Amino acid sequence: MKKIFIKYSLAFLAVMSLSNCTDDFQDINTDPNGITEESLTQMNNNVGNEFQPMFLNVFNATPAWNYQLQQGLIGDVYSGYMTPPTPFAGNVNNMTYALVDGWNGFPWSDAYENVMPQTLNIKNAVELSGDANAIKFVHLANIIKVTAMHRVSDIYGPIRYTKFDDFATTGEYDSQEVAYQAFFDDLGAAIDGLEAYIGDVQFVPFDKSTLAGDIAKWRQFANSMRLRIAMRISKVNPALAKTQGELSLASNAGLLETEDMVVNTGFPHPITVISGSWGDIRMGAEMESILTGYNDGRIETYFNPSADASLAGDYKGIRMGIDIESKAQYLDHASIGSVIDGETITWMTASEVHFLKAEAALRGWAGAGSAQANYEAGVTASFTQHGASGVSDYLADNTSTPNDFVDALFPVNDIPYGSDVKIAYNPGGTNEEQLEQIITQKWIAMFPDGQEAWSEFRRTGYPRIFPVVVNNSGGTIDTNIQIRRINFVQNELNTNSANVQTAVGLLNGPDNGGTRLWWDTGGPNF
Repeated sequence: MKKIFIKYSLAFLAVMSLSNCTDDFQDINTDPNGITEESLTQMNNNVGNEFQPMFLNVFNATPAWNYQLQQGLIGDVYSGYMTPPTPFAGNVNNMTYALVDGWNGFPWSDAYENVMPQTLNIKNAVELSGDANAIKFVHLANIIKVTAMHRVSDIYGPIRYTKFDDFATTGEYDSQEVAYQAFFDDLGAAIDGLEAYIGDVQFVPFDKSTLAGDIAKWRQFANSMRLRIAMRISKVNPALAKTQGELSLASNAGLLETEDMVVNTGFPHPITVISGSWGDIRMGAEMESILTGYNDGRIETYFNPSADASLAGDYKGIRMGIDIESKAQYLDHASIGSVIDGETITWMTASEVHFLKAEAALRGWAGAGSAQANYEAGVTASFTQHGASGVSDYLADNTSTPNDFVDALFPVNDIPYGSDVKIAYNPGGTNEEQLEQIITQKWIAMFPDGQEAWSEFRRTGYPRIFPVVVNNSGGTIDTNIQIRRINFVQNELNTNSANVQTAVGLLNGPDNGGTRLWWDTGGPNF
């Protein structure tokens, strides 16, 4: 709280002299008492520079160990995407459901040190400037804030959000239901408010994404994010989900259907270090089962063939939560491939948007189009994104199914895949069967964003994630139901205890990894 107060003060001092800002630039340039062009530029820099840490911490870009703790040892592993060969802490760790408090606070600290305060600083600076046109920066900051904070909420549940702009209440938590309504409000205001600034270029110097400061594209991204979070609540509040989803489908902002949202961080993707330099992450068992069973061409981009000579040319994964004695046992399994080459991190793909529309059509949302057409467009967009060939034959394949998983070393870890879900879309299947096809392909396409994939698994039950073999949770996490959330972080318990205790009361159960989030109903999908 003290840090936030200091930032309030700095922001106030930085913009005090700008309170008489006006839109009459001709008069400004000639009136010695008006704001100068130099001062206007400085104001934009003061606001614009706050975006830098936000862009680098929705997914933490550097150092790699921070990303590993923010996402790599939570969403990336619980999604079935990846598994460490390393038996951290004697194999008593997140993978075996012995949740490590020293690891699991990083999604929270990254957000509350590098996203929430910066958004507030931008809001305060803009308000103090008196420049009505600077509201566009607030809208843009709120889009990034929602992108970050829905991920944080989907890890812990209740978060500090709606009351964060008041120093007296900044430590108070919202229930996840309240937070999600605020996400919709912030995105809706941004989508509507930015329409007047299409063509404005003042965000260009500060935009680290491939949207390149294009306000029209930022509206598309915000609208696509609204569709994502609308779908997230489709089971717990289907009426609100439908309302918000149909707003997105009907909006003149459009959706990111032809372009991915990618951030240029200026740093190598942290997984290149975690997988390559450290050897601390490898292909997950579910990825092996599904991609090899489907003979999916994206496997060559997603993973490198196993280095073990006895597995030459094969892509071998590791099942999460097994008994691993030493790193050497599974180190030579498939590492992460060229999908993470370069200095970019993908926040959202066009393929995800198509899959969202496919499910929206399945749920009967107006404006969604055909479930099958959207499904096939999603697969095609993903193949295009990763330079994979043969998408037409792939979409026509109505026989291939995921393989059963066979551990390379210990048969005790073998497990059959839980269904025979196929690739070729079956419009005659039940809603549940069609949804499994949609989510399975969506899961493949979102790689390597394990956090979003884990959330979708918890919401729908798809794809079929294998249960752990070793469960060190002491009974707090059911092996078959699997982990549902991360408990509140220790630093909050130490410094914000009363508010944390109130937040625990907003959960559907005790503060542990076995308690379902608000939108994770555990009920049927339809």
